[in-house]
Amino acid sequence: MKKISFPTITFLTIIFLTPTLLILTPKLKISASERRRLAAFPSLTAKTLQTKTFMDDTETYLLDHFPRRETLRRLKALYAYNILRQNENNSIYVTQNSAIKLEYPLNENSVLNTAQKLTALKAQYFSDTKAYYSIIPDKNYFTAAKDNYPSIDYAKMSALLRENLSEADYQYIDIFDTLTLDGYYQTDTHWRQEAVLPTAKKIAEALGAAEYLPADKSAYETHTIPDFYGVYYGQAALPMNPDTITFLTDDAISAATVWNLETDTTTQVYDLSKLTDAKSVDKYDIFLGGAQALQIIKSPKAATDRRLIIFRDSYSSSLAPLLLDAYSEITLIDLRYISSALIGDYADFENADILFMYNTILINNSAMLK
Repeated sequence: MKKISFPTITFLTIIFLTPTLLILTPKLKISASERRRLAAFPSLTAKTLQTKTFMDDTETYLLDHFPRRETLRRLKALYAYNILRQNENNSIYVTQNSAIKLEYPLNENSVLNTAQKLTALKAQYFSDTKAYYSIIPDKNYFTAAKDNYPSIDYAKMSALLRENLSEADYQYIDIFDTLTLDGYYQTDTHWRQEAVLPTAKKIAEALGAAEYLPADKSAYETHTIPDFYGVYYGQAALPMNPDTITFLTDDAISAATVWNLETDTTTQVYDLSKLTDAKSVDKYDIFLGGAQALQIIKSPKAATDRRLIIFRDSYSSSLAPLLLDAYSEITLIDLRYISSALIGDYADFENADILFMYNTILINNSAMLK
């Protein structure tokens, strides 16, 4: 009798063992490392068979629930870095203990689209009011040139916006010099709230409200949340230590409340229910409850009755609370989730300070702004 070779035995074992493990292994609903929901098994109907979506969705389901998927992703990443000597995995590279997403090249049309969007909004809602804008650098700004990675041309991005926004009476607030790589989470794209106090101060100075902010970090009470694995941790699939989220409170922040348009509910500035909410996959969502179309923060213990409107992305979720000592009301508008045509129904621009704060990745991909 001819002996069965070891490669054959291995192949047959994989062929029969994999489906068995797939059936018996408990199915997760969320990938914690990738911070996303995993695919559910698709419905088998005449329509899904006819349109072939059943087979496509089944393939996605099998990929999401493949046995030991996380281990295999980790092995693939280690192989790419250590054996193939690739400099990145899934467009993520790691340097100075920080995971960073490549953003390259500069999309000039996207930058111009951002300027056009800001100009149109000003003409429609606050034509007679001076408005301000700030650019939030992504982590590439601090590392790409030093480590020979490609990055967008930050100087050109800034110049294009200045050139196209100056006639619309926009004033630029340059915050680049208030930030360092250490001010960002190592496993995530966002900045650390405790590191952006100088940033908040510089913005408040431009708006004429700096005198109302606490003098330094000692005026705040510090709270920590351990084991934060950011979005880049899952995408890189490499072993990295978790970050710790630090959030700051004082009397003004603790007394403030946040109204959310999408849910028509009111919460605290730091929504700690996100830590136990099965629907939440990101601990950073404790800041104002995560990304929302429109939110209004009321600060009854603010030193003034001034109002601020911020057109923002997710970075402002952790920065806006630091301005609550100066503003009795802060409205946050995220044009990724609400149409520009609708914001006039909810935001009162009269006698309010106006600030646009967008990170460089969003400006370079501004088609998502509605």
